[in-house]
Amino acid sequence: MDRPRRFVVEADGGSRGNPGPAGYGAVVIDPDTGETLAEAAEYIGVATNNVAEYKGLVAGLRAVGALLADGPVGTVVRVHVRMDSKLVVEQMSGRWKIKHPDMKPLAAEAAGVLPGADVTYEWIPRERNKHADRLANEAMDAGRRGAQWEPSASTAALDTPRSSVAAALPPTQGPPGDAAAGAARARAALKRTGAEPEPLPGTEPSGASGTAPTPAAAVSAPAPPASDPMTPQVGWGAAPDLGAPATLVLLRHGETALTPQKRFSGSGGTDPELSAAGREQAARAAAAFAARGTVQEIVSSPLRRCCETAGAVADRLGLEVRIEDGLRETDFGAWEGLTFGEVKERYAADLDAWLASPDAAPTGGGESFAEVARRVAVARDALVTRYAGRTVLVVTHVTPIKTLVRLALGAPPEALFRMELSAASVSAVAYYADGNASVRLLNDTSHLR
Repeated sequence: MDRPRRFVVEADGGSRGNPGPAGYGAVVIDPDTGETLAEAAEYIGVATNNVAEYKGLVAGLRAVGALLADGPVGTVVRVHVRMDSKLVVEQMSGRWKIKHPDMKPLAAEAAGVLPGADVTYEWIPRERNKHADRLANEAMDAGRRGAQWEPSASTAALDTPRSSVAAALPPTQGPPGDAAAGAARARAALKRTGAEPEPLPGTEPSGASGTAPTPAAAVSAPAPPASDPMTPQVGWGAAPDLGAPATLVLLRHGETALTPQKRFSGSGGTDPELSAAGREQAARAAAAFAARGTVQEIVSSPLRRCCETAGAVADRLGLEVRIEDGLRETDFGAWEGLTFGEVKERYAADLDAWLASPDAAPTGGGESFAEVARRVAVARDALVTRYAGRTVLVVTHVTPIKTLVRLALGAPPEALFRMELSAASVSAVAYYADGNASVRLLNDTSHLR
């Protein structure tokens, strides 16, 4: 059998505003020599990051098709696509569902350019996608001038010299197009580059320069067992390779009518819906997560305000929402719907006891913080086991989020009163296979500004 003709496609897209003025770039490379075989870039008007990324992918695959047009019929082809868009890579590899109406036709178009068995996909960090990134920015710069990108004016290839990318390609594992093989390639690439597993929201930009900062997420990998699974290792010395952690991105629900009034609103009250302000906050959070492209699963408290917030993100990302009852807010008993001042006026002794001890429950049969901590820990353990190595958006409430952060830090119960959590804020905790946890983010509201 003739040796397959191999190509590497690197593609990127960006939007300055998301949505905003957008463009894409794609480059086709000979993996043995590192030679640039073709470049493509275009300003596409106002669009989102994800639309631009998909259009970059389509352009790169079509450029391969054009290179094959003059070749002999029946040539065996292997195309390896490398992108820093987690969303596109996971969807085209078949691991994530495609539900967003803007993504479906683009994904179908990309899948139809070349036979699926000929194409594999790999996520790479943004710093390894500089050529396509530069092309996308050249296209957006041209669009700003009212022009289109011209190949003769491009300096992208000059700015990103390469000798050969063959060594950077992982060995083939599994049949061409096999999703597991693509994941293995990504894991091998991450191991070679020393990339950090599962970066947090806002910590690493992704996509073309000039776009809103979006983190790149590591592809999930099975974690090898710790040397002593019963004893979490503390410190940095001689740490085993634990693989990617389970990362819980903790999103507090948007505002309800009770939120700005600072009234107790738990699981024993009226279960209010989001207010207009809360719906706007949920939409902004959804846009931010869509830009980042790192969320792989969505889990929500059963309460209405969380389900509505989670639904806004799920609709934007094309994901399903899974309900976890253990993530519901504290039952505040007779205090539901009251302000702190009203509770102090009516139930002063009970309030003092509640503030002094995590075992004290609110008046009228509510839950103590100790009880809440126990059920939240059970829910946490289930999520960490179920979603090992994945990034999960957890939409929940003040007490569960503070509890997860407190437990991760090993802080005492009174730490609950020393944390601020704004409506629709984002926090994050990563959980490793040896039992250690790392708090990566707390009360981030940058997406609301």
